[in-house]
Amino acid sequence: MARYLDPKSDLTFKRIFGEHPHFLLSFLNSLMPFEEGRFIEEIQYLPAEQVPDNPGKKDSIVDVKCKDNYNRQFIVEMQMYWSPYFKNRMVFNAGKAYVRQLNKNEQYHLLQPVYSLAILNENFDNTTEQFYHHYQIVNRENTDEVIPGLEFVLIELPKFCPQSWENRKLAALWLRFLKEVDETMQSLPKELQENADISQAAEICEESAFTPAELAAYDTYWDAVRREKSAIFDALIEGEVKGRAEGRAEGEVKGKAQKTKQVVFNSHRNGIPVETIALIADLTVEQVHKILNLSL
Repeated sequence: MARYLDPKSDLTFKRIFGEHPHFLLSFLNSLMPFEEGRFIEEIQYLPAEQVPDNPGKKDSIVDVKCKDNYNRQFIVEMQMYWSPYFKNRMVFNAGKAYVRQLNKNEQYHLLQPVYSLAILNENFDNTTEQFYHHYQIVNRENTDEVIPGLEFVLIELPKFCPQSWENRKLAALWLRFLKEVDETMQSLPKELQENADISQAAEICEESAFTPAELAAYDTYWDAVRREKSAIFDALIEGEVKGRAEGRAEGEVKGKAQKTKQVVFNSHRNGIPVETIALIADLTVEQVHKILNLSL
């Protein structure tokens, strides 16, 4: 009986989609929001490391990068945990790929769209059950007006439910493959076995297909993911505790200030001199005048 490695790991994801163009072609055609007649027919891999022209600028590495027969570029990433800056990084990477299409003397009409696809193993939008998020540059008053160039698709894998995508069978199968296949799976579900590409991709995930060194790297990757998630959780808890403490402290300060103001107002109404009020309230004369909106 085969033991599968999780296809969401860095090692397996890049091997499946970064070394087998027919898998990537099927994956993108099923998930991306293409217009009719604009599906990918051919894929050419591009370097995943995006080195800047200026050495002083930031470089970046993505999981898989390619272009198709229309010269459209695609950046594909598997993200194990959500960061509030992840969308910024998506825009950064896609923008870099977009502007670097042209050489110095080439014209803007040669620019082709860049699509960024991120599969997220955590949810980031808890206000909706929607798991598929498609972003474009649109006119806010008329969303049919689109500025072409950059498009982003984020998929929240934990929310994905196959029944919700019965009209997109292949996409649902690929997402099921990413969501369900892991070390605990005893055998591949029949629906996944019946798709030739997904069945072959599952074979790539079999433990026997990896060397001992690769398996050690696989375990190290998951250890790193667990440590990072733990660090993020600890930071959130610490921030929440700190926020509560700061909130209590701020409330105490505001309460004390309010009581001090009341002492100043009551004393002033009773005709007590400002200098005496300052002594009673432990303030300076200037502070008392400020509270009373008086000038010296």
